[in-house]
Amino acid sequence: MEFKGAMGGIYRLTEWITRFAATNLLWALCSSPFLFFLIMKLIVMSQQMNNESLQMNWAMAIVAPLTLFPATAAMFTVVRKWVMGDSDVPVFRTYFAGFKQNYKQSLLGGLFYTLLTIVMYVDYTVYMTQFPNLQMIGVIMLILLIILFVSMFNFFSMVTHYHMTIGQIIKNAILLTLIRPFRVFSTLFGSAVLVYVGVRYPVLFIFFIPCIIAWFAFFNFYGTFLKMQEQLQKQQTDGESEGKEAAAEETKN
Repeated sequence: MEFKGAMGGIYRLTEWITRFAATNLLWALCSSPFLFFLIMKLIVMSQQMNNESLQMNWAMAIVAPLTLFPATAAMFTVVRKWVMGDSDVPVFRTYFAGFKQNYKQSLLGGLFYTLLTIVMYVDYTVYMTQFPNLQMIGVIMLILLIILFVSMFNFFSMVTHYHMTIGQIIKNAILLTLIRPFRVFSTLFGSAVLVYVGVRYPVLFIFFIPCIIAWFAFFNFYGTFLKMQEQLQKQQTDGESEGKEAAAEETKN
């Protein structure tokens, strides 16, 4: 039964609210070990317990590749279907199919991103605090750390959209961030706004915000993908036209 008018709009709105909430709850469930240590870190930080805060950092670094990255890749599997027009896809089945299918690549990617983040963050901290004359290197490390973080939006999108090796996915995710920065950094800006709202209303993190960020990230990635595909087809068409013109001129001569 299909509703029309105002009732139809309300029905579709509640449908989308349910889809986002269900996907977000599945993500929170599958990444719960990481979220647990994150919450514990926030608690010990508020009590200025520095040693315990450092321990939580290591705990999050250990569980992130095992839980957070596969759970996020599965969430991107669902929002990819929505962005590409398949809005009636079953959320539960699609989520866990994506979790299983992309687990290995998201785990390996999680190890890469986690280790590189630790190395860059330690370098940044050391250069900024221990070597005052070399703080420029610390600034460079911070810039690289931001680029690395932003490239994760492309990484999760590529894991769910392409069939590539993990090395190709990571390389292309970073390259796409560098050569097409506008859409990716607009995703970062939008994510920052959503996180700010979530800080004021924490319950939104449980039901909506991570899933909305994933949807927005893949939406921007897919727009870039379609634009690059269009440019490639145009180049191929132009090349074929030039080839035909050259052949015709040669025949005429």
